[in-house]
Amino acid sequence: MRILLVEDNEDLGEAIEKRLRSAGHSVEWVRDGDDVLPTAEAEPFDAVALDLMLPNRDGISLIAELRRHKFNAPILVITARSEIDDKVSLLDLGADDYLVKPFDLRELEARLRALLRRSGGQASSTVSVGNLELDLAGLNASVAGKALELGRREFRLLEILVAHAGKVVAKERLMNQLFNFDENVSINALELHISRLRKKLEAANIEIGTVRGVGYVVRVSDG
Repeated sequence: MRILLVEDNEDLGEAIEKRLRSAGHSVEWVRDGDDVLPTAEAEPFDAVALDLMLPNRDGISLIAELRRHKFNAPILVITARSEIDDKVSLLDLGADDYLVKPFDLRELEARLRALLRRSGGQASSTVSVGNLELDLAGLNASVAGKALELGRREFRLLEILVAHAGKVVAKERLMNQLFNFDENVSINALELHISRLRKKLEAANIEIGTVRGVGYVVRVSDG
């Protein structure tokens, strides 16, 4: 996922960023309330983790403004227990879920992934295409019941392609979702991951097709 993290507390923000990046997510960390809307409009994001208490802007007004600007990505609010009374307002204004401090970082990631599944109309954490099965919660993949050994980014790449099975996913979108904003990587890195995935999926009855000059598509193979 490509996640917009809005958190002014350096220690908490650093811990969240480290956790999400270690899980293979791309993270843009914003510390000031005034920077949220410009950042959200400049790049596409899959989800937002937003603290209510921010410099210059309060989180509740930011949620309302994001929704007025047609920002549709799910928003997970990070809130102190004393702010729980605002939960109805939060949900009414467009927040999708909230997490009360202190919290386990694993729960934060699980909530974000659940929001993404929900926004995509997917209730289960397991996705299947052909004889390939992905366990999005456990970050496991298998072909005909046999486990695949995938790196973090290989799994994320396969997850994105499978989520859009039968549709072409642009290379630019894949680059944006796989790599962090501050990583200096070329398109060759994406092509290398695609090549590795194809080799690991040789026993699967799906294929990763190339649409030259555009991107890649996962489809069930005929053979």
